Amino acid sequence: MAQGYSTVVVYTTWPSGVEAEAAGRAIVADGLAACVNILPGMVSLYRWQGEIERAEEVVMLFKTRADLAEPVAQAVRARHPYETPAVMFLPVTGGDPGYLQWIDAETEE
Repeated sequence: MAQGYSTVVVYTTWPSGVEAEAAGRAIVADGLAACVNILPGMVSLYRWQGEIERAEEVVMLFKTRADLAEPVAQAVRARHPYETPAVMFLPVTGGDPGYLQWIDAETEE
């Protein structure tokens, strides 16, 4: 891990770019994440309630501090239309120190 930083990426998916952008903008505005990337055009195949489902979705990647991962997840769940949204915390084990410092600075209270 980069010294002095505890950064995570919070991964989630959304049914549309419009919904993802609205949620991402609100979560960044609330200071819970420094940045969100929205990647359109994903096809998801998954098992749900015993059936194989297919959905076109967008991926969202929030860059934040580890101690804010759960508040980001709560904010995602509060805004998300899915019964069980995909929310995973991906620890960052290294990176450009200046970038990691920027994430810390943008998410400080």
